[in-house]
Amino acid sequence: MTTEAVFQHPVAISQVMVNFAARYGVDTATCLLGTGITENQLRDADALIARDQEMRLVENLILALPQVQAPGFELGLQYDVATFGIFGFVMRMSRNLREAFESALRYLPLSTAYCKFSMLSNEQDFGLIVDPSSIPQHLRQFLLERDMATAINLFHELGLHGVRVHRLEFQSKAPNHADRIRELCEIAPHYGCRNNAIILKREVADAKMPMYDAHLVRLLEEQCRIQLARRQVSGVTGQVRQLLLGPLGFVSSLEDVAEKMAMAPRSLRRRLDEEGNSFRDLVEAERKQIAIQLLEGTEMKLDEMALQLGYGDTASFTRAFRRWFGCPPSEYRKSLRNGSAS
Repeated sequence: MTTEAVFQHPVAISQVMVNFAARYGVDTATCLLGTGITENQLRDADALIARDQEMRLVENLILALPQVQAPGFELGLQYDVATFGIFGFVMRMSRNLREAFESALRYLPLSTAYCKFSMLSNEQDFGLIVDPSSIPQHLRQFLLERDMATAINLFHELGLHGVRVHRLEFQSKAPNHADRIRELCEIAPHYGCRNNAIILKREVADAKMPMYDAHLVRLLEEQCRIQLARRQVSGVTGQVRQLLLGPLGFVSSLEDVAEKMAMAPRSLRRRLDEEGNSFRDLVEAERKQIAIQLLEGTEMKLDEMALQLGYGDTASFTRAFRRWFGCPPSEYRKSLRNGSAS
């Protein structure tokens, strides 16, 4: 099963594209034409959209900006660590750039990327090889340049602007906008190379990053795993997840969900098992994710949070949270704030 087929992207990625287009006088309605994305969705930080919706937005952007040189590369430079939420935060808290991008590759569907990424590593160099072959031909160059520029920007930001890319390589012949790419990133790109690649010196990639926090990395990687699961939209699993997050809520039983889906409970249990899930695991995964969102983004009291998540009392919620993350929710909230402030 391919990543593109089963994962949604956060609408925040589309918002960056709409903002970029606005700088060139392109209005929101033109960007969203035929995408099915509403302006209200753009303002919803938690909204998710499908791959084909985002692809249509990219097509609209290309058609609306024929006069702009290297628009994909320039767009990619607009994405920063903060764009990606928890995905970006786990990179920022990593030991070094190498480990940051190892994490990034594990949770790549949480990013903007449509290209496939792999690592390059030898005694002298560390880098990323970028493969755009799965992208439709008419969008390939735009999204290749966007994804490579985003990676360059993340290298730069995570290294607190002290990291310089050693070499930027493209497989294709030099396009007419090669000078514009050099102007945008202050790196002279090389063309006709074996791979599309972004290469650093190895000692740069292995240097310790200033915000490294092993405890936070473990907590945030767990959240990345939960987010990946939430963005799976195919099959019975996706339908159950939508019901839990929507009309039924966390207090619903498997029987309640089966009735809503017009299925026998035994059939629902079997279908979930075939997809490698169980009802109990789905409920717990969603509770974890909503708990983190509430702890990070609100001042909600723990007793209110417990009720929101379907627990009978605060003690039950606290025991569950400690089982998930090894600490009580109050300590988790404090560690995130301390990490953000450091």
